[in-house]
Amino acid sequence: MLLHQQFIKTAKKMGNKMAIIDRSTGRSVPFARALIATLILAKKFRKYKDGFIGVMIPTSAGCILTTIGLIMAGKVPVMINYSTGAADNCEYAQSKCGFKTIITSRALMEKIGCRLVPGMVFIEDIMDHISGKDKLQAALKSKLPTPMLFRKVYRGDMNDNAVILFTSGSEKDPKAVQLTHENFNSNINDIYMVLDLRDEDIVMGNLPLFHVFGHNVNFWLPILRGLTCVTYANPLDYRKIVEILRDEKVTIMVGTPIFFTGYLRRSEPGDFKSVRIAVAGADKTPDILREGFMKKHNLTLYEGYGCTETSPVVSLNIGENNRPGSIGLPLPSVQVKITGLESGEELPRGKEGKVLVKGDLIMKGYFDDLEETSLRIKDGWYDTGDMGMMDEDGFLWHRGRLKRFVKIGGEMVSLVKVESVLQDILPDDVDCCVVEVPDFLKGAKIVATITQKIDEKAILKKMAQKLPPIAMPKQFILIDDLPKMGSGKVDFRKATDIVKTKLAKENNKKK
Repeated sequence: MLLHQQFIKTAKKMGNKMAIIDRSTGRSVPFARALIATLILAKKFRKYKDGFIGVMIPTSAGCILTTIGLIMAGKVPVMINYSTGAADNCEYAQSKCGFKTIITSRALMEKIGCRLVPGMVFIEDIMDHISGKDKLQAALKSKLPTPMLFRKVYRGDMNDNAVILFTSGSEKDPKAVQLTHENFNSNINDIYMVLDLRDEDIVMGNLPLFHVFGHNVNFWLPILRGLTCVTYANPLDYRKIVEILRDEKVTIMVGTPIFFTGYLRRSEPGDFKSVRIAVAGADKTPDILREGFMKKHNLTLYEGYGCTETSPVVSLNIGENNRPGSIGLPLPSVQVKITGLESGEELPRGKEGKVLVKGDLIMKGYFDDLEETSLRIKDGWYDTGDMGMMDEDGFLWHRGRLKRFVKIGGEMVSLVKVESVLQDILPDDVDCCVVEVPDFLKGAKIVATITQKIDEKAILKKMAQKLPPIAMPKQFILIDDLPKMGSGKVDFRKATDIVKTKLAKENNKKK
């Protein structure tokens, strides 16, 4: 069943149960009213000629209802990152996918200081032009029997695009990922089985919906399964998020390790009392973060793994199937294999290689990029670009992005490993990022960025106990605030550029 059809079925069943509690605007939307709102919006959106429609609205009831309304109207939402370079991201999306219309929010534009891009339509103006007749017609339509209502909205195929999401662009230009109704259906069914979700669960929706983690787990999962989602637009407002958790008695929470680190620092014992399941993903979860949540909140912070191209969840630690340090067991319908870097042959358990994934969660492909799609998907297997290992019990262990390995002196060094060792040694309030920069003699060298001054000699001495000389950082660079993606992950491309610029300035001073 298509995603919007499932929403209709769920909304009619749930009626006055709260679907969305929007803590940014103070609005609360029951399922019945959410259905009426999406039917109104679908009617409004049908007038646009574009098949793709950009969406640049913060995580909110408005963003969720707009996205569903677009799909009901037979349009494909293209989610646009507004966290940095919003106007440029709008123009990039328009150019890449060949559309004009972008639905955005005037309040957002003013808040982030974004210039107007041709084709922008404000959701506030759309809402202002909703008449009493529109509301009455939609309300009457929402009362139709479900099969009849299905005929009033877009009827398509499970392989139709449900959304276009862009890859992070932390390593090179973002790619437009086509995720289908089948992709999300498969992943949501698996997640629901593994997490053992309950009807009374309340999901914290604080991740941006232009990021696949938020788009699935903070949006489609609760809205399709009849759970209440509490939305808040700024995941970096750590103290406010903690307050919301306590006030709304949230039971399910997901996020990136960087976000969870902020919530841990700004919370007090008891703030996470209602949280039953907390899962970190999108980046490596440090041991110190897991230990911090257990010590302060008696809460197990689980870890999962996924990619934009896999809708996103591939594997998950949960309940009794939890092996801290690993990224969990593959979901029930997901196949994972580890292959040799050179041979491409499947490796036995315990051996490290490239992580390949297969199943109905795999994207349709990159839009208008057949070459890149064919490089990444072969015989149904998606090459994640990650290095990993499957242990004897079937747990997957992540060793880092292949592109985050550097060859020094003929040896492959994992920057993720160096980063992990450094982070464990640094004081709790100091963040770090490890990057590779060119070196005239050895081809490459490792540089560590830190957010506060440290005793470098003492830190290096401790690192030397856990790392070989070849993996030791050759220099420390102070960056007050590490560049982040909208998802909270470190932007390695920008971090590397900052390091290169600082090193160039230092070299010029020496001359």
